Amino acid sequence: MIEHISKKKEVLYRILVFDDHQEILNLLKVVFDSRGYEVLTYPHPGACPIFDNESCSCPEGQSCTDIILTDINMPVMRGIDFVEKQIKKGCQCRHLALMSGDYTSDEMQRANKLGLKFFLKPFEIADIFDWLDQIEQKISPRRKLTGYEELHS
Repeated sequence: MIEHISKKKEVLYRILVFDDHQEILNLLKVVFDSRGYEVLTYPHPGACPIFDNESCSCPEGQSCTDIILTDINMPVMRGIDFVEKQIKKGCQCRHLALMSGDYTSDEMQRANKLGLKFFLKPFEIADIFDWLDQIEQKISPRRKLTGYEELHS
C-alpha cells in the first residue's frame, strides 16, 4: 500500500471526483495526488463547470477529463443520473465509476447496463489502485485534455 502511495506516474491524468462528504473528497484527493493526478473535486455535479452544458463542449478527439468518479447519493443530481446525462450529451470520458454505501437495485442495473465500475462504500484503497492500474494502461499519453477555460469561451 505505501509503495502505491509514493509511486508517481510520468503521465499526468485528470480526474473529476464528486461526493457530498468532504472527508471522502479529501481522502480521494490524497489518493489521486499520490499517483500524480490532477484532481478536481466537487460536492455535487451542479458545482462542476461541465454540468450546465447541453452538449459536450470538448473539441473532437478531446475530453475535459480522463476519469469521472462520482457518489450516487448527492444533492442537486444523483450520480447515476449525472453519468447518464454526460454520456447522452456526448462526453468523451471513457473511464466512469460510481461509489455508494446506499444504492437501489435500479441504480445498480443502470450502472451495469452502462458498464460502469462500482465501488461499495466503505471501499478499500487497494481496490481503487487496482482499477487505476487497469485504466491507466488504456489512456494514451498523447491524448489531449480540454482546459476548463476552453469550455467556457
